[in-house]
Amino acid sequence: MAATPIRVLIVDDSALIRQLLTKMLSSDPGIEVVGTAPDPVVAREAIKRLNPDVITLDIEMPRLDGIEFLRKIMALRPMPVVMVSSLTQQGADATLRALEIGAVDFVAKPTHDLQAGLQDKQAEIIAKVRTAAGAKVQRRTVSDVQPALLKRRAGYSSTEKIVAIGASTGGVEALSEILRAMPADSPAILIAQHMPAQFTSSFAKRLDGTCAIAVSEAEHNVRVLPGHAYIAPGNRHLELGRSGANYVCVVQRTDPVTGHCPSVNVLFQSVASAAGGNALGVILTGMGKDGADGLLAMRHAGARTIGQDEPSSVVYGMPRVAFERGAVEVQAPLAQIAGQILELCSRDTVKAIRI
Repeated sequence: MAATPIRVLIVDDSALIRQLLTKMLSSDPGIEVVGTAPDPVVAREAIKRLNPDVITLDIEMPRLDGIEFLRKIMALRPMPVVMVSSLTQQGADATLRALEIGAVDFVAKPTHDLQAGLQDKQAEIIAKVRTAAGAKVQRRTVSDVQPALLKRRAGYSSTEKIVAIGASTGGVEALSEILRAMPADSPAILIAQHMPAQFTSSFAKRLDGTCAIAVSEAEHNVRVLPGHAYIAPGNRHLELGRSGANYVCVVQRTDPVTGHCPSVNVLFQSVASAAGGNALGVILTGMGKDGADGLLAMRHAGARTIGQDEPSSVVYGMPRVAFERGAVEVQAPLAQIAGQILELCSRDTVKAIRI
């Protein structure tokens, strides 16, 4: 018996984009575009009538913008949503809000030659809709997050623990929850999140304004300090290196690894080599297997390791592969991971770097 096609509703105020997305998604025999809508008001009635499995949702639309419509969807009738956003600073900020609210993923509209640019993304769009169809989406109400009052400042010893975190689909929401729960004196955190270059800087700035720790996009040769989190820039790998007695960020543009740049495997492998048992690795929600081998290398090097559990993962792909390969020491729901990080880091004796 053939599998039931994924039913998709396209919501976009551009007739051209509705037409292009319909054609691209319909090229996959496993996807059926059941309807389109030019704005959220029409879309609301279409959702009731058509009962789609996935919605693609534009951000800037008349009558009600995509962000507010997404809030209503996630509060009243949660379902997988893939955002369609522009590659601008404003578009990046709005997309990050959408991912925090509960959108599964996003597709960035090209800024030039819209038709050809979208056609180049056909495989990506189809893959993200397919992933979204299998994602776990929960009812959510999201209030504005208040700015953090305390920041950890520079000048601390590099002999503290190093925490390395990897994530993909669903990672923006997961990382936001974890980092906002970390105290100002938490261990240094290095993060590889699959995200384009135009979005990682906005993500870091958004978190920096709402976390007790200082959050920034990682820069090459910057010293790694407790109370700080460093996010790998899009299209660049982030590694942990050493300069004398100090840990430093190593940021470089090289070929994708496991299909990704930044790659979680690259980060984890470097942490295993540079920090060994002085580190802790965390693998979060995401499609695929990036990070599994690197997390196993960390565990073999003596690091503690945590994997997000299946019920709390938007996509239980990366954590599942890591768990099956024996890389995960502790599985935990998202709500408990920040506490697990602090507990495991405080449980072990901190080791100084030996030169």
